[in-house]
Amino acid sequence: MKARLPYPPKQLSREAKAWWRKVVARWQLDDPALLILESTLESFDRMRQAQELLAAEGLVVKDRFGQPKQHPATLVERDAKQAILRGLKALGLDLEPLAEGKGGRPPAK
Repeated sequence: MKARLPYPPKQLSREAKAWWRKVVARWQLDDPALLILESTLESFDRMRQAQELLAAEGLVVKDRFGQPKQHPATLVERDAKQAILRGLKALGLDLEPLAEGKGGRPPAK
């Protein structure tokens, strides 16, 4: 009998829930790993929110003196991307497994 896969957390976006389903279908994750995955996908959603805001408002905004400055959402996007990469690395999902006989270090001579 097939084990029931954990449901994606309700607060995740549709896109993040799709990623949740892909990951839990391919890897066996214990409870702490599921918490890391949830946090990683929350960061994914935060990144998407920042990207939508930047698409609407642009990368540069004017400060109170009328001077152009970096949009604060660029920092949110950057930090979210870093959190995603840290989460994937913590789960061991940051590298694709090597195919049989391809890539990797050559054998010692």
